[in-house]
Amino acid sequence: MLHIAAKKVILYGIIILICILFGLSYIAFNYFQGVPVLNYHQINNEDHNVLTLSDTEFEAQINYLSQEGYNGISPDQLADYLQYGKQLPSKPILITLDDGYKDNYRVAYPILQKYHFTATIFVITDFIGHYGKYLTWNQIREMSDNGFSFEDHTLSHISLPKASDEEIRNQLVKSREALEWQLGKKVEYLAYPGGEYDSRVIQLAKEAGYRAAFTVNFGRDRINSTLYTLNRIPIFGGESHTFFRFWLRLNFTQAINALQNFKAYLLKEGDITIAGLIYIP
Repeated sequence: MLHIAAKKVILYGIIILICILFGLSYIAFNYFQGVPVLNYHQINNEDHNVLTLSDTEFEAQINYLSQEGYNGISPDQLADYLQYGKQLPSKPILITLDDGYKDNYRVAYPILQKYHFTATIFVITDFIGHYGKYLTWNQIREMSDNGFSFEDHTLSHISLPKASDEEIRNQLVKSREALEWQLGKKVEYLAYPGGEYDSRVIQLAKEAGYRAAFTVNFGRDRINSTLYTLNRIPIFGGESHTFFRFWLRLNFTQAINALQNFKAYLLKEGDITIAGLIYIP
């Protein structure tokens, strides 16, 4: 009986902690919010996998951003704010899509235009025009001419921490050169493939001339954020990713981040049962 009572105390404690975290997150959202950077991949109704969001769900989310008065910004605006404190519009948000799938042009592009948003697409340059599910250079140029930013996601999406220095340089430099040659615009931003990086990768990204780099670490970005480990809010999860989950991730980023850290701590300490009780939206 004592063992059951102890479990109940722990469970109630977790519930109270979650309530406190969400309350503090609401305060933080309104007063110390930071800049949210949304991270999408595929937008279509055919690929039912963890990286894909349906067109109706994507439109519902972008419509929400529009109705709530969010203003889309560029990577330059974000970097200028973080580095120099330059003013951003009210309720700034950076929308990003990784890999450069063709549905970004076919589905996401018209939806974003409908609600007067642009986005930043991190492309795998060796895949452009060579594989049917990826963008073509003509599509990229059209979107670029209409205010969309195209930045680097390496040549072939390898795991950078597992590669040699020479291969990392090749992946970072050659892909950027291809984008700059095709678009006639400077490319200064990188999204680490798979979100994988280490101190060596960061140093090589700096040497390659990148101004900033994005991870898939969950969180918002503030003045004191490190430019080469910028946070994002991943918005994918296949059919499990509902609008409510999107809403929670956007509006309670700090609380969810704290819950993730707490759950990771419990798992590290071997408290698997208690960790299993914590739901991460």
